[in-house]
Amino acid sequence: MGHDVVTSSGDTLLGADDKAGVAEIMAAVAYLAARPELPRATLKVGFTPDEEIGEGATLFDVARFGAACAYTLDGSQPGEIQDETFSGTEVVVTYQGVDIHTGWATGKLVNAIRLGGRLLARLPSDRLTPETTSDREGFIHPYDISGDAGRAEIRFIARDFDDGLLAEHIALIRRVAEEVAAEEPRSRVSVEERPQYPNMRRFVDEFPQVVDVAERAIRAEGIEPVKEPIRGGTDGSVLSSKGLPTPNLFTGGHEYHSVREWASVHDMASAAAVVVRLAGLWAEEPAA
Repeated sequence: MGHDVVTSSGDTLLGADDKAGVAEIMAAVAYLAARPELPRATLKVGFTPDEEIGEGATLFDVARFGAACAYTLDGSQPGEIQDETFSGTEVVVTYQGVDIHTGWATGKLVNAIRLGGRLLARLPSDRLTPETTSDREGFIHPYDISGDAGRAEIRFIARDFDDGLLAEHIALIRRVAEEVAAEEPRSRVSVEERPQYPNMRRFVDEFPQVVDVAERAIRAEGIEPVKEPIRGGTDGSVLSSKGLPTPNLFTGGHEYHSVREWASVHDMASAAAVVVRLAGLWAEEPAA
């Protein structure tokens, strides 16, 4: 109530994730550039592509960037500062069946799609799924299936805050996939793992100053900091693991990845103001 709200037409994504963050960064930079008298540390600004598929920061040159720490603007509600994320891995299960003309299929056809269906049916549906978990609980999420009777590929993402539990989720997919394949000796199965991003917490904890300064900047704008882990990841996960501690800040965008996505212009302005505050506060810090 009382905010200017930006929405999409309802036919597609608004793209506040993460155009809102880009707009806020540029607004803060423009504000500082127009006011050279304001204090600021040496600022480095960067933009990365492909964050949503876990590739955004993989080639980011941290040494060339030359910063002691950084912040992503990729959060949601005002005051959010997030220094902990899921660890994430993609798991790809591929079944190779025996394809043959259906008219001569008796006793010969091994349908790879049906094998994939058995795998999905045997994985938990009342737990370990995004729709049945919350807070610090991890999950297994099948998000894509493709192929034909001869070959079927099922893609999963596995997520957890605890690396040991994440390994258990991956092991569960592998065990059930192999059990299904073993029931049909003429089939073959492969299970591939691709780490996507680590929990940033272990890296950010080594440089607590980066979170402390952010909390002060948020309070300076009259907003109470909200610290909670992200049930997902940001480019800060990878950047932190590469030696650049990078917690995440709010943008004022909501209902990401949905046609109902929206953003508050008021909260976007607050996020830009927090960036300006950060520039001033870091000018006072010994590490600046």
